[in-house]
Amino acid sequence: MTKSASCLWVTCPIVIGAGPSGLATAACLKRKGIPCLILERDDCIASLWKLKTYDRLRLHLPKRFCELPFMPFPADFPTYPTKDQFLDYLESYKNHFGLDPVFNKTVVSAEFDHRHGVWRVITSGPEHEQIEYVSQWLVVATGENADEVVPFIEGMDDFGGAVLHTSSYRNGRSYCGKDVLVVGCGNSGMEVALDLANFNARTSLVVRDSVHVLPHEMLGISTFGLFIWMLKWFPIRLVDRFLLLASRFVLGDTEKFGFRRPKIGPLELKSISGKTPVLDLGTIAKIKSGNIKVYPGIKRITYLGAEFVDGRKESFDAIILATGFKSNVPQWLKGADMFSEKDGMPREPFPKGWKGEDGLYAVGFTRRGLLGASFDAQKVAEDIELQWRAEAPKFMDLSTALSL
Repeated sequence: MTKSASCLWVTCPIVIGAGPSGLATAACLKRKGIPCLILERDDCIASLWKLKTYDRLRLHLPKRFCELPFMPFPADFPTYPTKDQFLDYLESYKNHFGLDPVFNKTVVSAEFDHRHGVWRVITSGPEHEQIEYVSQWLVVATGENADEVVPFIEGMDDFGGAVLHTSSYRNGRSYCGKDVLVVGCGNSGMEVALDLANFNARTSLVVRDSVHVLPHEMLGISTFGLFIWMLKWFPIRLVDRFLLLASRFVLGDTEKFGFRRPKIGPLELKSISGKTPVLDLGTIAKIKSGNIKVYPGIKRITYLGAEFVDGRKESFDAIILATGFKSNVPQWLKGADMFSEKDGMPREPFPKGWKGEDGLYAVGFTRRGLLGASFDAQKVAEDIELQWRAEAPKFMDLSTALSL
C-alpha cells in the first residue's frame, strides 16, 4: 500500500540517476560551488554496469575517450579497463568529489508546476513510502539504457528451456556443452556469443538486420581512435570508405557469414540514426571456424527451439536475448516536450539535446557514450551556474512561501 507523500524543498538542482552521467553532472556542478541532490532507484552507483553486465565486459573504447570530467583513469589501468576497474574508477570519482547519492528512490513522476515555477519529483522507496522533492532545476541522467528491451517473439512463452536477457547473463560456464541461441548481433550479442563459445557451448547467433562489423583494432590502433583522428582531416564519407576497405582486409567479406552491410557507411549511419557499428573482439573468427553458427531472423519459437525465416528448424537448451536497452523517461516525466514519447530520447539531436525548458536538462542521451555524457554534463553545469547566484536566494524565499 502506498503511503502519502511527504514534501522536501530542495534549493539546488535535482539529478535523477547515479550512473556515469549523473556523477559527471554532479561533479561539474560541485566544481562551480553548486550542490545537487542525486536520486538513484537502485542501492548503488552505476547499477547498469554493476548489476546488469556480463563478467568479461571491458570498455570497448580506449580509456581516454571514456573518462569523466576533471579526473582521468589511473595511469596503470590498461587501455581498455575491465568492468571491475571501471566500477572502481566511478567509486573513486564519487569519493573524490564528495558525491552522496540518495539510493533506493524510484522516480514515479516528475512534472513542472507552472504556478510556482518549480519541478515536483515524486519518488517511491523500498517500503512504498513516497517523498515529493521540489526544485527549480531538474537534470535527467537516467540514460539511454535504463530498461531492458524484451521483444515479442511468437511462441516464446511455450519454449521449454530458459529465456533470459543479457542483463541477467554473467558468463557461459553453466552453458558448457549446451545449445544456446543468442538473439541480436549488436556489441553485446556478439560478445556474449563469443563468451559462450569460449566456454564450449554450441552457440548460434541470430542476425536479422543489416549491421556494420568493424575490427576492434587495426594494426594495434583502436578503430574508434583512428576514425576520430581521421574525421579531423577528412569528410565522413571518405572515412567510411576507408573503414570499410580496412575492415574487409582485416575481417574478410562478412556478408559471406550472414552479416549484410547497410548501404550507408558506418559513421554516416551512426550520425543519422544513432545505430552503432559493432567492434569485433573475436566473434567473426569463431564464426569462420564454425564454432558459432549464424541464422537469419526468427519466425517463431517452439517448445524445443526455433524456426527461422529461411525455413530451418533447430533445437536449443537456452535463448539469450541480446536485444538491448531503452530510455524509460516517458514513463515518469510528465508534460515536458523535450523527450520523444516514441524512444524516450531528446527531440533535439546532439549537440543541442542537453537543454529543455523551465530548468529541465538531459545528460547521457547523445548516443556518443561517455564522451557525449561528459560534454552534456559540463554544458548543463555552465548553464545552471548562470542562474544559480541570482535564482537560488529567490527560490529559498519561494520554498518558505510554499511551506506556509
